[in-house]
Amino acid sequence: MNRASPKVFALSVLTVALAGCSGKAPELQQLGANPELPKPHRGVMPDMTIAQPTAWGDTVPTVPAGFKVSAIATDLAIPRQTLVLPNGDILVAEGRGGSAPNLKPKDVIAGRIKAKGNTQVKSGNRLTLLRDADGDGVYELKTVFADKLNAPYGLALVGNALYVANQDALVRFDYTEGQTKASGAPTKVTDLPSAINHHWTKSLAASADGSHLYVGIGSNSNITERGMAAEIDRAQVWEIDAQTGAHRTYASGIRNPTALAVQPGTGTLWAVVNERDEIGPNLVPDYLTSVRDGGFYGWPYSYWGKHVDRRVMPQNPEKVASALTPDFALGSHVAALGVAFANPAVGGNFTDGVFVGQHGSWNRNPPVGYKVVFVPFRDGKPAGEAIDFATGFRGDDGKTRGRPVGVSVDPRGAVIVADDLANTIWRITPTAAPATPAAPPSATPSTPPATPSAP
Repeated sequence: MNRASPKVFALSVLTVALAGCSGKAPELQQLGANPELPKPHRGVMPDMTIAQPTAWGDTVPTVPAGFKVSAIATDLAIPRQTLVLPNGDILVAEGRGGSAPNLKPKDVIAGRIKAKGNTQVKSGNRLTLLRDADGDGVYELKTVFADKLNAPYGLALVGNALYVANQDALVRFDYTEGQTKASGAPTKVTDLPSAINHHWTKSLAASADGSHLYVGIGSNSNITERGMAAEIDRAQVWEIDAQTGAHRTYASGIRNPTALAVQPGTGTLWAVVNERDEIGPNLVPDYLTSVRDGGFYGWPYSYWGKHVDRRVMPQNPEKVASALTPDFALGSHVAALGVAFANPAVGGNFTDGVFVGQHGSWNRNPPVGYKVVFVPFRDGKPAGEAIDFATGFRGDDGKTRGRPVGVSVDPRGAVIVADDLANTIWRITPTAAPATPAAPPSATPSTPPATPSAP
């Protein structure tokens, strides 16, 4: 009897799976405080649409009138998040993490689909420093600041302490303004949950006074497929004492908080969160939300407040009753991975609010995300419709030239976007110089504390 080879069999499974995914998802209003939420739909396979990468060539992202965009660094090794230092230097965290085993055949197929839309570059596991010494917008220096890290992602500077959230630990470097290379190996502040690491990214932000660090830790599954024991210390935001490394759960039930930012002036912590999959192309909306101390945001028992997820067993009505509703829906499957507060120097309609980097969907037809949007604020909260700020990462030809991840804003009004498909850092600036430079970001204290002692 003739037996098909494993490759042939795998291809057949993939073909059948994709053949079953047909038709485009209906377009619903899923932006803002009151998104349309259809009934859950569980199919055999989610609709997987392959992102077909192609080079930017002579093209660049599309930005609003009154702004220009340029590539300030290329040929990086998977840039994820960026940090603008007080002297204008930019640090870039580069790497790829995760080691979660597949649970079902669909996971194998999904992995292959997602891999086709990602860069094939080897993980950098490093921090790269970019410097524009003369302020002309050309970053003439690109050098490795620190290497031999473990999938670094979140970055924060507090005084003379530079914090890096690896996929397995929060570490600290001593930092002196102007240095281009770390003076030594980092000191471990505390271990971070890293077993399985289905969601491996560890987002990071510093409190306004620099006394605490906030770390976002994603779930170990889509919806508890690995059992609840695998979810201990997952789907949380930790608050970590900068001096001792002691931590506590600051917020829970927050499935995958991929980026964190502290709001200037108020000190409020905000996050963008990737929600659950496999209940339809229009469920569940990823979101932007303020993060309350002690708040519970639903996962795994409910979504968008108190909408019960019937897949979870056993159910927990008490937890559902306590679930908070997020502030602002960004749309289902957009994969928001970056958030940064604007400042007056950005100008135009982009002075009060947050920029959100959307990596883009892999399980929706038509694809969504693949852009940077601006969510306007009023009186410290989201107000109005999200505005496209940087587009063209996925073209009308169905090909993907880039995928935005982290977003930073420097005091001069430049918006810095990490693109982990093109391995490029984009800089978007107003064409007219601001009349008055913005104040430095409030997350860096005006009176820096001394470097904390090793725990």
